[in-house]
Amino acid sequence: MKNLHKETAVIAVSGGMDSCVTAAVASMEYDLAFAHFNYGQRTQRRELKAFNDIADHYKVKHRLVIDFTHFAAIGGSSLTDPGMEVEKADLGSRSVPTSYVPFRNANILSACVSWAEVIGAKAVFIGAVYEDATGYPDCRPEFYSAFEKMVDSGTKPETQIRIVTPIINLTKAEIIKRGDELNAPLYLTWSCYQNEDKACGVCDSCAYRLRGFSAAGIDDPIPYAVRPDYR
Repeated sequence: MKNLHKETAVIAVSGGMDSCVTAAVASMEYDLAFAHFNYGQRTQRRELKAFNDIADHYKVKHRLVIDFTHFAAIGGSSLTDPGMEVEKADLGSRSVPTSYVPFRNANILSACVSWAEVIGAKAVFIGAVYEDATGYPDCRPEFYSAFEKMVDSGTKPETQIRIVTPIINLTKAEIIKRGDELNAPLYLTWSCYQNEDKACGVCDSCAYRLRGFSAAGIDDPIPYAVRPDYR
């Protein structure tokens, strides 16, 4: 008889579209363990709701919510510092936006790897997208390759944990189409950087999301205060 037991993977789930599609990809091969991080972001409560809604959809039993309070103390990002304004989207900009949280993904991966080693998970999935790398340096493929080598050096000899970035080379439109193919619950996700009721429609995250849905020819199912045309 075929062994139907799946290995476990830890998925970093923010509650956004990219992490939702990443979870959908991982679910085809692994049992899922979801990790979420509250780091003082403006939409922390709404993101946590999205995380739990997505986890419920996939019937995830193993959930870990970690409070990274040090990010708010460190500051340096408009997502964690109420004294900094969240910039309006400039999709043509090549500079690092104020929404960049310094070295956030390294902190997230470190916690996920720690949990993965404890529960015997064989992979850590994260929804990084190279398209975002012009603004967010911790979204570059070479960062994740280097991190996996560090994991190999810094864990027990018998520990083997892959760092998996299944959508890193996709555009937002391709991510949305992939999620649609996999029946990922995109209607449960939340991407806005500053609002928790209706998405603002004007921050970087909303702009990339709206442009992606437009290019994919699919209607974005979440509510917006305004819906600019980012084509």
